[in-house]
Amino acid sequence: MAETLIHPSAIIECGAEIGQGVRIGPFCLIGSDVRLGDGAELKSHVVVTGDTSVGSETVIYPFASIGHDPQDLKFNGEHTRLEIGSRNRIREYVTMQPGTDGGGGVTRIGDDGLFMANSHVAHDCRIGNNVILVNSVAVAGHCIVEDEVIVGGLSGIHQFVRLGRGSMIGALSMVTADVLPYGLVQGPRAHLDGLNLVGLKRRGASRSEIAELRATLAKLHDGSFRDTARDLGGRQNSTMVTEMLDFILGPSDRSFLKPL
Repeated sequence: MAETLIHPSAIIECGAEIGQGVRIGPFCLIGSDVRLGDGAELKSHVVVTGDTSVGSETVIYPFASIGHDPQDLKFNGEHTRLEIGSRNRIREYVTMQPGTDGGGGVTRIGDDGLFMANSHVAHDCRIGNNVILVNSVAVAGHCIVEDEVIVGGLSGIHQFVRLGRGSMIGALSMVTADVLPYGLVQGPRAHLDGLNLVGLKRRGASRSEIAELRATLAKLHDGSFRDTARDLGGRQNSTMVTEMLDFILGPSDRSFLKPL
């Protein structure tokens, strides 16, 4: 394990837990309830505060603000948490905020994510593994972003929206409803534009799996997503199709994005 290195200008409040091999650069501020996992690195001018845990080997770049109070007028100073997983790359000016009492009290970030400059993760969100938020993406409160989702630059995700596993959101999109797993979404008022074929191929999906997903999507277009999913449930050979149908039938406060 590498040596722990803390720049003399950094401020580490009493009570903070610093793992082995951590690197903390100039002018960083680490709050008293912060836990930095082994091998984490804060480049410089980073603020991590509140009840916040940062996983091992996560790297945070200058001027990121991690763990400050949520931007929610209902928040009244209650004790809530922010949990960030391992091996994330959190770039310049990123903001991530803890939960609220109304949303379960915790915001969770998975592993191996890339959060590009100026992106924002609001209170009570659940962000999965291998997620990419491109520059200036804003994810509003109570959202669920499943594994391997990519959100294009300057996009906004409405409160309580779910983005299904492997979905792709095009740049400059405003997403106001749930996105199916492996779906491709784009447009200023975003709509479903088929499957994320590039993402599926990168995952190694076979032609037959992609064909089954396409056939399922075509059937969903014929009526209510939930009613059709109930009719199709239990008769699927593809795990990806089963995952899509389970997502549709899962708990949600929103409707679903559909084709134009």
